Amino acid sequence: MTSPVTTQWIAVDAGGGASFDAYLARPPAGHGPGLVLFQEIFGVNEHIQAVAEQYALDGFVVLAPDVFWRQQRRVELGYVGEERQRGVTLAGAMKPDEVMADMRASVAALRARQEVGANKVGAIGYCMGGRLAFVAAATAGVDAAIAYYGGGIHDNLDKAAGINCPVLFHYAEHDDHISAAAVEKVRTAMRGKPFELHVYPGAMHGFNCWARASYQAASSALARGRSLHFLARHLFGLAG
Repeated sequence: MTSPVTTQWIAVDAGGGASFDAYLARPPAGHGPGLVLFQEIFGVNEHIQAVAEQYALDGFVVLAPDVFWRQQRRVELGYVGEERQRGVTLAGAMKPDEVMADMRASVAALRARQEVGANKVGAIGYCMGGRLAFVAAATAGVDAAIAYYGGGIHDNLDKAAGINCPVLFHYAEHDDHISAAAVEKVRTAMRGKPFELHVYPGAMHGFNCWARASYQAASSALARGRSLHFLARHLFGLAG
């Protein structure tokens, strides 16, 4: 059976004559709200492409930019051993100003697409991408953002003051990379902002990714349900 979602790699203008690739997934209707999907340190790999297609099936026009393009284009990595270390190295080579410029370019490119039109645009990300989704909420003018176990958000809380859109945070109870104290720092910094924060009992870092040993189906399903409800309210405009 042919998938009702259509996908392709497109070029996004990075300015100065440069461009980077992004994976675009269109919904069955061909149009809808936009969702910028920020990758983990493993690139826009098979899993991230599948997540893009998953949200496209839910009615969103999804764009997953290749955020490592300045270091290595179109990298697709596994989750353990040398490939994981390669992802750590690539992430460490990123320059914040360049990443923010690429983030804004991605949001602008998605807003400009005919399939999105006048619809709202959100951001969603996982691990490193969770931090990028948080930063996008503060600096890139998105209408809503979702951060799954965003590594380093607690070190970027100075940006919370710039957030005016709704933000949804998902955290694992047993995360070797993000302590309970770090999660509480995020909760405290977001007070007075339109946010939700959920901690998933028994879950570990990466619980949403079915390709990782830490995958936990129950927490993944619950977080996805909450995410869809959040997006339906804040991007589709559904009441309740």
